Amino acid sequence: MKKKTRWSSGWLLAGVFAAAGLFAEPLTVATYNIENYTMTNRMAEDVYRKDYPKPEAEKDALRAVIRRMDADVLALQEVGGEPYLRELQRDLKREGMEYPHAAILQAEDPARMIAVLSRRAFVGVTQHDDLAFKYFDGTTKVRRGLLEVRVAQGRGEVAVFVVHLKSRFTERPDDPAAAVLRAGEAVAIRDRVLKVFPDPASARFLVVGDFNDGRTQRPVRAILDRGKTRISEWLPAADSRGHVWTHFFRKDDSYSRVDHVLVSPGLIPSVRGGVGRVEDAEEVGRASDHRPVVVVIE
Repeated sequence: MKKKTRWSSGWLLAGVFAAAGLFAEPLTVATYNIENYTMTNRMAEDVYRKDYPKPEAEKDALRAVIRRMDADVLALQEVGGEPYLRELQRDLKREGMEYPHAAILQAEDPARMIAVLSRRAFVGVTQHDDLAFKYFDGTTKVRRGLLEVRVAQGRGEVAVFVVHLKSRFTERPDDPAAAVLRAGEAVAIRDRVLKVFPDPASARFLVVGDFNDGRTQRPVRAILDRGKTRISEWLPAADSRGHVWTHFFRKDDSYSRVDHVLVSPGLIPSVRGGVGRVEDAEEVGRASDHRPVVVVIE
């Protein structure tokens, strides 16, 4: 069931708009798959370990990348649950990077959740954990759901939808690389976004996260258009050397762009430079198998 809450977070809404100077400043949003920030089977120190936490060296590198990005709103994928999110929040605060506001969605996947850390107080948080769609002869749910947070900025609220679509691993021979499943998740997400914002041309929202597919594949294209309705614009992004990849697949020794920022037509004019940025801090290779994507809203 979709769950919607309003967060006071120790402040009154009237006080927020009284502090207009704060929200007239640019809003920096980043999306980051932080690779198994949880207990799982993994290689650590060249040894295969079962039910092992993310190594401390990886956590140190991860926090260094986050500090380098200096984002106001940080959309995260592959968080093990609220205790892990609170740990990251606490450790960042100890290092001078405070994110006092947090939201997490527990949907069908109990091990890898989507979450948000934010400097800006939430105007609203909605947990869309009820997204279902037809899959072959049955019905299934969007495994990690859709997390929506809203923050105040400039002319009004900006909504950030966080996604993490199904990986390419599958045990179904009739759905190689889980392509059909991932496309179904994307269509369900698209329809919910359109229900929340029926007129994207005037809306101010972002859809960000790990799509596990490239920009020309169905999951991304589904959230760009529905028929003649333009829902969002795909945001180009590159690192300081012009490289655009965001994921390194160790098993295949290959690079790809699977992490995306999609911007509503009503918000795209406010994107600084009309592009995003792939963060290439020195520590990114030690922190995760993904690189974050950053966008600034002016």
